[in-house]
Amino acid sequence: MKNSKGLLRAVVLAMLIALGVVISPILRFEGMCPMAHFINIVCSVLLGPWYSLLCATIIGIIRMAVMGIPPLALTGAVFGAFLSGVFYRMSKGKILFAVLGEIIGTGIIGAIASYPVMTLLWGKEGLSWLFYVPSFICGTLIGGSIAFVFLRKLSNAGVLSKFQSMLAVQSYDDKSGVVSNTAAIAAFGVICFLVVKILTGIFNMNSPVWNYIAYAALAAFILAAAVYLAVKKLKTAQA
Repeated sequence: MKNSKGLLRAVVLAMLIALGVVISPILRFEGMCPMAHFINIVCSVLLGPWYSLLCATIIGIIRMAVMGIPPLALTGAVFGAFLSGVFYRMSKGKILFAVLGEIIGTGIIGAIASYPVMTLLWGKEGLSWLFYVPSFICGTLIGGSIAFVFLRKLSNAGVLSKFQSMLAVQSYDDKSGVVSNTAAIAAFGVICFLVVKILTGIFNMNSPVWNYIAYAALAAFILAAAVYLAVKKLKTAQA
């Protein structure tokens, strides 16, 4: 039985590695690879920090060898992958903390570590210690948001804990409530706002239209959160 559980974890790991290599080019440019962060968080939640670290390392090596990606494929993945799993376990299965671990590990630690690597090993000039921070954080916010919605749906359906039990890893029951869902909807508005702002800075998009889009997205999500909360409260009162 123990061997079969280990084999199942190895199969899941291989599938996540293959999926990560295939979907990593989506929305990618140098310094931002949102779908890699999606895979990191999913692997951290399903298998734990060490498997997630191994998954990110193998994906990074394959991308560097086959796709010609610079060392950012490693520095922009391994720290967040490990911290995502650590934060998830330390928080007793809170999906939000898995996302926060990825953001801190990749968006800050990985971004700063990328400076000496790209300067000394890759020979890239004109960089600073914080050069990759905006794009790395933007990528983790996008990929982390997708992972959060995906894993939250699995958790609310009771599927996530079953997957974890099948893989013989620590399983958690982290079902969301009305308040947490409301906060999550509003948080997506903040994330959209930050992503638009960061992208406009990266690509020097100076048109005031982008400011309107950023604030419109923020306002739309906050309004949606308020409507969701009001509807749920009304249904509770009528029940």
